[in-house]
Amino acid sequence: MLVYLIRRLFNVVATLLVVSVVTFGIFFAVPKITGSDPALMYAGRETNETALAGIRVKMGFDKPISEQYLLFLKGIVAGRDYDAGTEMTHCPAPCFGYSFKSETPVFEMMLDRIPVTVSLALGAAVIWVVAGVLTGVVSALKRRSAIDRTVMVGALAGVSLPIFFTGMLAPAILVYGLGWLDVSNYRPLTEDPGAWLNSMILPWITLAFLFAATYARITRATMLEVLGEDYIRTARAKGLTERVVIRKHALRSTLTPLVTMFGLDFGGLLGGAVLTETTFNFQGLGTAAVGAIRDGDLPVIMGVTLLAALFVVMANLIVDMLYAVIDPRVRLT
Repeated sequence: MLVYLIRRLFNVVATLLVVSVVTFGIFFAVPKITGSDPALMYAGRETNETALAGIRVKMGFDKPISEQYLLFLKGIVAGRDYDAGTEMTHCPAPCFGYSFKSETPVFEMMLDRIPVTVSLALGAAVIWVVAGVLTGVVSALKRRSAIDRTVMVGALAGVSLPIFFTGMLAPAILVYGLGWLDVSNYRPLTEDPGAWLNSMILPWITLAFLFAATYARITRATMLEVLGEDYIRTARAKGLTERVVIRKHALRSTLTPLVTMFGLDFGGLLGGAVLTETTFNFQGLGTAAVGAIRDGDLPVIMGVTLLAALFVVMANLIVDMLYAVIDPRVRLT
């Protein structure tokens, strides 16, 4: 198991290096190759060549691309100083860059927004896994019944409806129609747990509805396939109760592909649930990325991209470890 884990960790490091090279190339090397000047994105509308030259020196745009990339990697490990002669700006490690538009280190900005995104992704994940798997299992066990058809219609609606539509529909029903919930802005958990929970319920339901629908469909299809396997018939022939057959044999095989899906979905959401955060005006990583794209803030775009890649890669690593625990044959691959 230790050798398997070490091998996977090397793969994680290699993947992150590849992502960093590609991301750096897109945001810094390509503009230079095409003849555009990245310094123009940091300058105001009215600028001059002297100001542009100072920006190039401070941001390191005057150096070769390979040296810029090495300085970027060094900044992540040991921090970085942006020196323009008379003015120096220090970006402490881990330095993913410095946003001169907001005048803050990118990592510091991301730290302020990560709790919002994690709160949204974690709560929604619990809801969609529980709701999706349970409804999928029930639908498979009640195949072709009214319950099955109702669940599948709801799942089809969940997959088809965009998040910004369900984000408007949920308050209309749960807040203004039934009066069960209140609309409130995000409050940190450490400040007021009650207000935090109240502000998160609607976004959780909105985000979970899409994923729960997908998980219900996959669970139903996989469960129906597993229930037709020989070992399920053998388990029933041995006299095991239907509950034991479903829980210990069918459900365990059904959950295997869902583990992979969950790792990818949850890891991606940790990088920013853009539509949900925008719909509910949450200042998370997703809205930070959208704002950086609008403002042309390259360090923020690159920092959020790398952080999102890190979340996805780490989620896949955890999935690989779970596979090794569930199925020892995986350790040999």
